[in-house]
Amino acid sequence: MCGIVGYVGKKNAAPFLLEGLSALEYRGYDSAGMYVSGAGALKRAGKVAELIACVPDDFEGKSGIAHTRWATHGAPTELNAHPHTDASKTVWLVHNGIIENHSEIRKDLEAKGVVFASQTDSEALAQLIGHLYTEDMLLEDAVRAALAQVQGTYGVAVASTREPEKVVVARMGSPLMLGVGEDGIYVASDATPILPYTRKAVYLDDGEMAIITDQGYVITDADEAHVDKPVTSLEWSAEAAQKKGYEHFMLKEIMEVGEVIENTLRGRLDTANATAILGGFQDTDIHGYLKHAKRIIITGCGSAYYAGLIGKTMIEELAGIPVEVEIASELRYRRPTADPKDTVLIAVSQSGETADTLEAIRAAKRQGILTLGIVNVVGSTVARETDAGVYNHAGPEIGVASTKAFISQVLVFALVALHLARERGLSKQEGSDFIKELETLPEKARAILTRTKAIEAVAKKYAHTRDFLYLGRKFQCPIAFEGALKLKEISYIHAEGYGAGEMKHGPLALIDTDFPSLVLAPRDSMYEKTASNIEEIRARSGKVIALTTDGNDDITRLADDVLYVPETHEALLPVLTTIPLQLFAYYIAKERDCPIDKPRNLAKSVTVE
Repeated sequence: MCGIVGYVGKKNAAPFLLEGLSALEYRGYDSAGMYVSGAGALKRAGKVAELIACVPDDFEGKSGIAHTRWATHGAPTELNAHPHTDASKTVWLVHNGIIENHSEIRKDLEAKGVVFASQTDSEALAQLIGHLYTEDMLLEDAVRAALAQVQGTYGVAVASTREPEKVVVARMGSPLMLGVGEDGIYVASDATPILPYTRKAVYLDDGEMAIITDQGYVITDADEAHVDKPVTSLEWSAEAAQKKGYEHFMLKEIMEVGEVIENTLRGRLDTANATAILGGFQDTDIHGYLKHAKRIIITGCGSAYYAGLIGKTMIEELAGIPVEVEIASELRYRRPTADPKDTVLIAVSQSGETADTLEAIRAAKRQGILTLGIVNVVGSTVARETDAGVYNHAGPEIGVASTKAFISQVLVFALVALHLARERGLSKQEGSDFIKELETLPEKARAILTRTKAIEAVAKKYAHTRDFLYLGRKFQCPIAFEGALKLKEISYIHAEGYGAGEMKHGPLALIDTDFPSLVLAPRDSMYEKTASNIEEIRARSGKVIALTTDGNDDITRLADDVLYVPETHEALLPVLTTIPLQLFAYYIAKERDCPIDKPRNLAKSVTVE
């Protein structure tokens, strides 16, 4: 959840550290702080702006580390904010992750006379490093010795007053990367802070440590052996991570959906053979494995999990392969009965760093199961640890609530389903028809974006509702879940998503004049059933917003308000029906004056359990 930045080089470190923390605000945080060699440490509870406001003009040094904290151990206070230090104020540390044995470390050090200043698990690591850091020892050796005693996860950056132009960083389960610039080496949790300074990046893997000085960097593994890491060229521009004139990142990212669909599909539609080309699946062994797979398990968290539910129906309908979808935070603690000879795990994560999803992947690999990833961030941990995968190509998504990345995940599943279906007997004509519909999606998505005024008007009408019910069937059932999630995430309105067929099994008891329902009712194979559910709601004086396809005027007699999307293949309708729900949630949150891009208590990248 937290964000880390660091710098060693020729320039004053403070400006980059502060700009870097601002760039990482989207990850979610409750306090911020930094340490600069020769200048000292500053930290504040609250926003990065409050930290910036207290920095004196002469706060200068050629190296430093900084951090935004999202509380997991200890309240969100200035005392618990990072950086943390040891008793002698020699070692300064910022940490992302969870030190599981921090209590034991604390008790052991307290027994030796060490006095702790905070309630955090991170301070235990800072104090341990300081305790081990003898006069004749290098900082990296003290850090390595301390980490050998640690149980848990960490992305850590450590500085020392004794070695002022050095920063040591290490990773285990929490992402860290280096940016290689002409004037120094940059450190960050992800690429966003680095983009304005360099396009050259080096990603650390678990168990690796980087020793950074004004002469460059050296990377070692857990056995202290040097590791030669490739330098990756960052594809995203700094401008792409800016709002481009929109009031919020979320709105900007929704409005990019046409381009996102084009980028996700680009180069992946084989019209001659009526199939999808997925580079990550082209390896002979993986292709053969997929061709004969008898079972697929999809896993993810939050919106990625809902994208997986849509993927399940797509794959089962088109390819006829049995699919299960599991919440990663549950799957990782179970041992599903699976034959590694014919089972495939597909893990979905926008960031590629979701802690529970990574652990689910690792559990599957221990069983010998082939693992595939659907991720947005190139070079992320999921991308590196899975056997193969597909990138979303959605570009950076800054708003905490997923919008364009979710749509690209659904699209990737459509491509996966088509690819598998053509291997399993889907006719060439059916494949061609599906591709033709895929090719129309950018234009149809942009058509929805021309209807924002109508969506905004309906949103304002319901902006002060206390509860909402979202209903859908078949392909639209997961969209009901996702729509409800978007509303509760950014507007703080209680919302529940249900399969419409479940109305009689409980939710119908809630319906009255003050409990509106948003019903996904496109003209698909389930339309008549869904219309019947609307009748049930109306019979109990419930208000209904219906989301249907163009030309369906009959529904106006059933619903209080109607939103429309263009028609397309039933399996692809989720791509289109998602867009009005995202806009509906956005305009309600805006009307309620909510912090849309950074909703309370949430973070963009959930890198701890």
